[in-house]
Amino acid sequence: MPSESTSSVLFLPGMDGTGGLFAGLVAELPSKWKVTVARYPTDEFLNYEQLLTLVQSTLPHGHLLLVAESFSTPLALRLAASLPERVTGIVLAAGFVANPLGKLAQVAKVLARPAAFRATLPLWLLRKFLLGKNAPRELAVRLREEIRSVSPDVLAARARAVLSCDERAALAQTRMPLLYLQGRNDRVVGSNCFETIRKIRTDTQLNVIVAPHLVLQCAPRESAEAIVKFANSL
Repeated sequence: MPSESTSSVLFLPGMDGTGGLFAGLVAELPSKWKVTVARYPTDEFLNYEQLLTLVQSTLPHGHLLLVAESFSTPLALRLAASLPERVTGIVLAAGFVANPLGKLAQVAKVLARPAAFRATLPLWLLRKFLLGKNAPRELAVRLREEIRSVSPDVLAARARAVLSCDERAALAQTRMPLLYLQGRNDRVVGSNCFETIRKIRTDTQLNVIVAPHLVLQCAPRESAEAIVKFANSL
């Protein structure tokens, strides 16, 4: 089982899919941990089933702790359900198992078109919804660059996939310990998303961190401490 010196961790990224935004968090983890970061294609849309096949083909050997960020929640749950003997625990950061926007989903689906992702996103918008008003400019610029590295068509398709997902059945199949990291100031994924998860997995652990939606990037030390404590309890 994972411990501070032997944990093997697989990180599944947010909607950008590049994996480039985990550097700050990884730097806070114990140096002996074996860290693998999944990376999704930037110019080709893969649905969750296709992403599952992609990730399964590149899995490291042995037991795994999964850390999934927002968009990758459905993928993490499918992966865990398919590998119950290998996945020792799941950490969901700002996660969801079904459409996170509720009744707003229909409007969001109409807006989730490639044209909406072609313009360069202003830093104030990233701070307002993803990073918080006090986020360092360096982090905001890096986030914008990661987003710009992905095809607008791919981003739009991923947004629509989020709005159409329903992985409650996959969640119900999991038995390994589950930790949910919630940003107290998250303006994208509300607390109702955690409540939906807890109704299915009543043993889900909750750790609320003073952070916006991108909790792993904006509070890397606090997130790492929570992940290490969780891993050591497995």
